[in-house]
Amino acid sequence: MRFIRWFEEVGRDDVALVGGKNASLGEMIRNLKEEGVNVPSGFAITAEAYKYLIQSAGIDRAIREILRDLDTHDMENLSERGSKIRRLIKNAGCPPELEKEIREAYRAMESRYGKNVDVAVRSSATAEDLPNASFAGQQESYLNVRGEDELIERVMDCFASLFTDRAISYRVDKGFDHLSVYLSVGVQKMVRSDLACAGVMFSIDPESGFRDTVYITGAYGLGECVVQGAVNPDQFYVFKPTLRKGYRPIVEKKLGAKRKKLVYRKRGGGTRQERVSKEDRNKFVLSDDEILTLAKWACIIEEHYGTPMDIEWAKDGVTNELFVVQARPETVHSQRKLAQLETYVLEEDREQLKDRLLVEGEAVGTKIGQGEVKVIQNADDINEFRPGQVLVTEMTDPDWEPIMKIAGAIVTDRGGRTCHAAIVSRELGIPCVIGTVNGTRILKDVKEVTVDCSEGVGRVYEGILKYRRNTVSLENISQTRTKIMMNIGVPDNAFVHGQIPNDGVGLAREEFIINSYIGIHPMALIDYEKLKEKAKHDRNIARLIKAIDARSTTYEDKRQFFIDNLAMGIAKIAAGFYPNDVIVRLSDFKTNEYANLLGGYLYEPIESNPMLGWRGASRYYDEHFKPAFGLECQAIKKVREEMGLTNVKVMVPFCRTPEEGRKVIEAMSEFGLKQGENELEVYVMCEIPSNVILADEFAEIFDGFSIGSNDLTQLTLGLDRDSDLVARIFDERNEAVKRLVKYAIEAAHKHVPRRKIGICGQAPSDFPEFADFLVECGIDSMSLNPDVVVSTRLHVAQTEARLAKEEQNQAD
Repeated sequence: MRFIRWFEEVGRDDVALVGGKNASLGEMIRNLKEEGVNVPSGFAITAEAYKYLIQSAGIDRAIREILRDLDTHDMENLSERGSKIRRLIKNAGCPPELEKEIREAYRAMESRYGKNVDVAVRSSATAEDLPNASFAGQQESYLNVRGEDELIERVMDCFASLFTDRAISYRVDKGFDHLSVYLSVGVQKMVRSDLACAGVMFSIDPESGFRDTVYITGAYGLGECVVQGAVNPDQFYVFKPTLRKGYRPIVEKKLGAKRKKLVYRKRGGGTRQERVSKEDRNKFVLSDDEILTLAKWACIIEEHYGTPMDIEWAKDGVTNELFVVQARPETVHSQRKLAQLETYVLEEDREQLKDRLLVEGEAVGTKIGQGEVKVIQNADDINEFRPGQVLVTEMTDPDWEPIMKIAGAIVTDRGGRTCHAAIVSRELGIPCVIGTVNGTRILKDVKEVTVDCSEGVGRVYEGILKYRRNTVSLENISQTRTKIMMNIGVPDNAFVHGQIPNDGVGLAREEFIINSYIGIHPMALIDYEKLKEKAKHDRNIARLIKAIDARSTTYEDKRQFFIDNLAMGIAKIAAGFYPNDVIVRLSDFKTNEYANLLGGYLYEPIESNPMLGWRGASRYYDEHFKPAFGLECQAIKKVREEMGLTNVKVMVPFCRTPEEGRKVIEAMSEFGLKQGENELEVYVMCEIPSNVILADEFAEIFDGFSIGSNDLTQLTLGLDRDSDLVARIFDERNEAVKRLVKYAIEAAHKHVPRRKIGICGQAPSDFPEFADFLVECGIDSMSLNPDVVVSTRLHVAQTEARLAKEEQNQAD
């Protein structure tokens, strides 16, 4: 055939013939089938067919004339010219020679799949899916097309869609000549995901550019709802390095709302929307095995193409098979220069901004933007938009691209991180908050907002807030003898912070994960069945059960809810910094903090001074809390053994005596977390004077120390660091504190075998002279907040060089 190529006949070198989308489908069918990657078959109507149509109709000159006075910044001008060209192409009609070949190819598919076989008809331009230009959604696609006549009609619609308003605008921005870009059309057997689910995955984190993860989104029905942003989908992250070793490293699972789905019409072709039942909304669309299968395919596809990939997948509800239906190069982070790191920092206190927080959603990118609010509900009104305004809308589609590129920020009610709004915002470098649910309603009468994506969660604040942009050069970062590590609490930021030059995590706090990801007292989960019985006679307990069920809706076993969510939070941090050490501090809530968790009031005593009460090590072996500690141990065991993240080490906080340390080690062992097994190291916080005075005895029990300078200063000087009355006396540079720190370092290093010792307080970054003192004492590591890691590394390098020079001078 002159105008038809079966997918099995084309590959990645045939972009000029069949466009990027079709070339990629053929490439995968020909090369990845033996590796288990399923791709539905079909055929491509070549770019030669499009050229033949234009030439035989003699409309190329007319198209160029219509575009002569094009102004893509004038929405009416752009719309008028696009509409004229599309009418011109459709009125030209399909040439008889081309129509004959299309009908013959479709009949061949019918002989394989049955009469009136359902096909997807997708545009595939010769300038799309390029490493530096995605052209995402610029041309049209049609699903569940049946019969020869409808197929011919949809092919002509695709040809005309080369001149959609957004495609014309995008080509102008990217510098492509309109008449040098041609269109192929792909005709592919439909996957019956209308009876199951579909979605998008990236072989890279689309927000941070972290390359060691696969990010998967999914929702019920045909995949267009996910691509367009019509639903808030389920989200999954899988860690590639240990996946390749045979582990099961699903480091995040987030349930999406998935309120509607796109399905086949009941009669004939086409699609319709349908609501998803509450029961199905409360389930993940994929099993763990399916998540891991898709992640493995993403790795295979990425390795074949040699670049991070953006992939669409679908599950067939008839056969239960998974398929890849599209794959293209990722166009944002794969092109990013790694010579510098840009971070945005909100300079105002977030606690004090709570009253100004208007809506939250998923963050796209890590920037901060601000401006005048402009709510637009309909694409017909986009000509009202002005440069620098914050675009607020229900969802975007490719028709919105001309105004998205001039927005100060974007906020949508619906969509996930792989939807159109997210992809385009990322490519344009514009901060975007998606899936706010009610952003258009809440922001309707608000004048100005600040859109903050810098903390891993998308937040929209009222008013223009102060922020700064930090640019750190990653070239010529000094290596130091002293390890420079990070303090991390928020797993959502791990993939960003892990790219800052560092030597690992010296303090990963469990408290944030338990508070934010779980929010329920572990004993209430352990006693869930007993509490359900009590709920029959106690309204307060009944309300508690309802709240627990709402948070743990996908779990029948409520203990597993705690284990899995704590494990995933820890694993995401460990993945972001792999293979460097990640030292996870076991839970260090005080009684009043535990009481604030759901159900906490049932289990926590009231203490007059919780800071010095039932906290840290004293809880872990206590029979009243030991079962809850067991859940923590099982979570860490899962991270290390099931996910393969053996860079995780454990740290025991507030351990008052060596005997207490032995009891904790024994309790950990009872729950399967054994010191030394699978190279597990257990550290202890050095934050009580007894930890220093008996450092030699603690060194017999633990593998290392981490100095907690806040508590050590507080307990050495005998003051409450939270009291304004004595806050002026609190100073880590006090000579008594410094002597204890120096003694602890010396004791750790004298022990045989030598024990590692670091510090996880803020003092080294707040006071450069304190950092100098620690280097002089020979401390092994400093763990700091991410924003001061690079500056402290540079300072420590200078101090180490000075000390080396002084030693050399003395030797001479």
